Amino acid sequence: MAPSKMSNHTHVTEFIFMGFSNHPSLQGVFFLVFLAIYLTTLLGNMLMMTATRVSPALHTPMYYFLSNLSFLDICYTTTTIPAMLVNFFREKKTISYEGCLSQIFFFVTCAGTEGVLLAAMAYDRYVAICRPLQYPVLMSAK
Repeated sequence: MAPSKMSNHTHVTEFIFMGFSNHPSLQGVFFLVFLAIYLTTLLGNMLMMTATRVSPALHTPMYYFLSNLSFLDICYTTTTIPAMLVNFFREKKTISYEGCLSQIFFFVTCAGTEGVLLAAMAYDRYVAICRPLQYPVLMSAK
């Protein structure tokens, strides 16, 4: 008689946030500080994007890249901060497994996109410095 295989599988359904739970009396202060930082980040990046679109003098490749970098920064912060702000006042400080996976997916996607964008910005500066006469041809709107 062959021994039957017994398996011990645990299905993860949620993760517990432990970050600021040691200081329950400071939850309100932490919430206000992170909310202020988040709103400042959103405002600053939106102003950068708006200024780049409104001013014709800023319609150059480098400002186009900076505008996209500002958009990515908004995506980064919106991926993580709102969930953290909600959990400051929840009794059960958890995130579902699916929520965690989607948060990681969007965060890693933003990180990869930022890497590509920074490489393009580096190439733009390289062309501007090392090949200034060819810059308008190599970095045109096309």
